[in-house]
Parts: sequence; C-alpha cells; structure tokens
Amino acid sequence: MSKEFRQTVWDDRLRHDCRAIVRLALDEDLGTAGDWTTLALVDPRAVGRATVAARRSGVVAGLPTVPIVLAMVDPQLQWSPAAEDGAAVSPAQAVGEIRGPAQAMLAAERVLLNLLGRLSGVATLTRRYVDAVAGTKARIYDTRKTTPGWRRLEKYAVRCGGGHNHRGGLDDAVLIKDNHLALGAQSTAGPSPFTPAEAVRRARQFVVAKSGDPTMIVEVEVDTLEQLDAVLPAEPDLVLLDNMTPEQLQEAVRRRDAANRSIELEASGGIDLNTVRAAAESGVDRISLGALTHSAVSLDFGLDWRS
Repeated sequence: MSKEFRQTVWDDRLRHDCRAIVRLALDEDLGTAGDWTTLALVDPRAVGRATVAARRSGVVAGLPTVPIVLAMVDPQLQWSPAAEDGAAVSPAQAVGEIRGPAQAMLAAERVLLNLLGRLSGVATLTRRYVDAVAGTKARIYDTRKTTPGWRRLEKYAVRCGGGHNHRGGLDDAVLIKDNHLALGAQSTAGPSPFTPAEAVRRARQFVVAKSGDPTMIVEVEVDTLEQLDAVLPAEPDLVLLDNMTPEQLQEAVRRRDAANRSIELEASGGIDLNTVRAAAESGVDRISLGALTHSAVSLDFGLDWRS
C-alpha cells in the first residue's frame, strides 16, 4: 500500500498560523494610529454590509481565514460564507458577505482580501496542474518552497486545488538528497560519500532506533538511471527522479516495475504546465512542483459595498 505524507486540513495549527499572520498584517496596515482616511470620513456609528467577490475565475481557498481577520479587528463584524474552499468561482461571484460597523469593515478589507487572494491563487494554479494530468496515475504534490510562516496555509491551499502535500517539514520524513550523500560519513580523512543505497539503509535504521516509528517515509533522490538501479534493492518508500526527461522517466518506471512495484517514483525538476502531461504519461506515481507555491499569482477579490 502506498505511504502518504501527512495531509493538511483546516485545524487548530492552521488557525494559530493564521492569527499570527493577521496580527502582523494588521500592524503593517493600521500601525498605532489606525486608518486616517476612514476615521476622517466615515461616521463611527455607520453600519452596513458588503460582499466579497471574485474578480476573475479560479478556485477559492482560505475562506476560514475571513472570520479570524474580522474577529481580530472587531468582534461585531459578522461573516456569512456563500462558497466552500475548493469550489470554482467565476468573475463577480460572491464568496461571502460581511455585516457590521463600517469603520471596522474597511480596516479589515485589505488584510482579508490579501489572504484570500494568495491562498486562492495557490489553489487555482494547483487545479491547473491536476487537470493537466487527469486520466493518468500521477498525483500532484507540493514542496517546502513556501512563503516563510505561510507553509501550512499554502499547503492547505494546494489541497483545496486538488493536489497532495509532500512533507510539511524536516521532521515529517526522510528525504535523502545529493548534499546528504556528498557529506557522507565522517572519518579522519574527511567525508566518505554514501551511495544512495547505503544512505537509505542507514537512515531507516536511525529513525526506527531514535523515533520508534518504522512507518516513517524514507525517500531518496537520484539523478541517473544507474543510481536508480543501485538504490532499488535497499527498498526506499519513494525514489525522487530529479530533472529526468520523459523518456528517462519511462525507462525508470520500467526498471522499477521489474525490481519492486511497491516503491513509488516521484518526478521533480524542470516540469511546468507545458511538460507535466508528458511526465505523467511516463507512468510515475507522483510529480512534485515548487511552482505551486512559489510561482502562484494571487486571485483577485474585491469588497463590494451594499448598504
């Protein structure tokens, strides 16, 4: 059975992250004096309602962040969602309505729109990749190439877009990369590089001894078919195929199938929307892309005053 990394859901950890981000964002926006324009022009007794609406098509993510923002600005603000995370939205479509004090609503506007826009942008780009590989066995995964402090929120957005989460942090799984192999075991003569197979065996022994968890995923990166052949007998859970062509990926799948079908293959590096289909059609099980989070363009939302 395929092993899976921990998948991100909206929970207390995400709420904690969101509150920390919102505190910083409100400090950036309001400083110590507040919104001079609103204070000067809007009656403090004014109340009303406004809809939050998409300005272009995409996939919405981050709706649970809105009530957190509103509560931190003014507990009197009320939020009524009109969509669910993961839903496709079209231009001018409302995703929710805010009611309450007008001054507070304007103070919260930019922070909540920025949160929604960023997370929905990640979900929208992820959905494009997921759609591009539809009909193949390949699953789309994110990476740790995330905005500092936003990782769990961005990985949640990937899930909203139909993607899967790779490890959330260095404590979630073992991923042996070229630098780990190069540093290798220390001796009086200096580092003695590990082979990928040696590294897999050593890492598995270590995590079982130290953590007591024999189910922790052990993954190793290779960049040649010869390295793949050498590491398969060590039985890693996953092998990351780095920067391989579709033809090399197809050959890697053939060699894996001949050796051990339970080992999953992950393609990564040099893959974009123009090439992801070819990578998926090679037969690999997973495709991981830093672009899902580091290259997503925010989805535009606006606040439309109703009364």
